[in-house]
Amino acid sequence: MSEKELARKSVEYRRKILKYIYLAKAGHTGGSLSCIDILNVLYNHVLNVNAADFSSPDRDRYIQSKGHTVEALYVVLASKGFFPESDLETLCTYQSHYIGHPTRKVRGVEQNTGALGHGLSLSVGTAIAGKLDKKDYRVFTLLGDGELPEGSNWEAALSAAHYKLDNLCAIIDKNNLQISGATSDVCNTDPVDAKFEAFGWSVRHVDGHDFEQLKAAFDAIPFEIGKPSLVIAHTIKGKGISYMESQLKWHHGVPSQEQYSDALQELDVAEESLA
Repeated sequence: MSEKELARKSVEYRRKILKYIYLAKAGHTGGSLSCIDILNVLYNHVLNVNAADFSSPDRDRYIQSKGHTVEALYVVLASKGFFPESDLETLCTYQSHYIGHPTRKVRGVEQNTGALGHGLSLSVGTAIAGKLDKKDYRVFTLLGDGELPEGSNWEAALSAAHYKLDNLCAIIDKNNLQISGATSDVCNTDPVDAKFEAFGWSVRHVDGHDFEQLKAAFDAIPFEIGKPSLVIAHTIKGKGISYMESQLKWHHGVPSQEQYSDALQELDVAEESLA
């Protein structure tokens, strides 16, 4: 897809994220909106994975460590044909598989995640398996900057460098906010780049809403042979909806009918600007 096609697709995804969170009366709105451009580029430009052959041992793997923003993942998987989009009308309802964190009961989901700090460890193990099996698949994982203080991340980061996992790419959705405040106030992990580089990773920064930058970074993986790659994607929580952007209360927030209507109008304007 071209950058303009990806931009149109992100407007569509944002509209659907809001729709299903509004219908369910539950969901992590701000983080889903901050990471959706990343998922858009991964599934529409990068990943060698498809609904028709999801069991292929040669497929690329995507593991969403920041599992609470599962609404973004669900709408992308639905758009790629992993399940009917109408399934999402059951989001967060009794006995639905479409719960508030990724589960392998949903087709297209690689791993159950949501206990923060586990996704990178799972991804390291999957990447090691690929090396041992002499497979060419790549492993991508999305972390939130708010989950970086979890110690398991740093154990995994050390292991990834030790085993020279250049088939692994971690992406940090760096929107600078978490449920209880600014990440710099809750538990500051900056400078993230220097820390990962000290652990033996190759690191690049991108604007997490710039499709050209995202494509260029992912196309360059591995950044260095013999090293795992880290993409630090600088994003805005609630991106695309003006009254949600960089507002802590939208970490987990459901729009009212009026707010939902206002958000859809903003997305309509954004779509028209791309015509």
